[in-house]
Amino acid sequence: MVRIPLSPEQRAAGLALGVELRAARGGRPMTTVADAAGISVETLRKIETGRIPTPSFATVAAVAAAVDLSLDELTGRLAGPDAGDRRTDLASA
Repeated sequence: MVRIPLSPEQRAAGLALGVELRAARGGRPMTTVADAAGISVETLRKIETGRIPTPSFATVAAVAAAVDLSLDELTGRLAGPDAGDRRTDLASA
């Protein structure tokens, strides 16, 4: 099965997601958050750095819950007034 490459905008959106989840994690250790979310530390690291730009909804929801971030708040952060600017900046980086 051939996988269609992600567009620069989709990759930037994945990076923005990772930035928001990393910020919400704050000073909590990755191991603690990954364990609470039921994922490996490496998967969390890849999401936070944008190496997994399209994680499953269930994974995003689990990580958000592990860092006490509601999906509504996460969506608001990603769709806020300057979110498009951040994604454009990330896409060109």
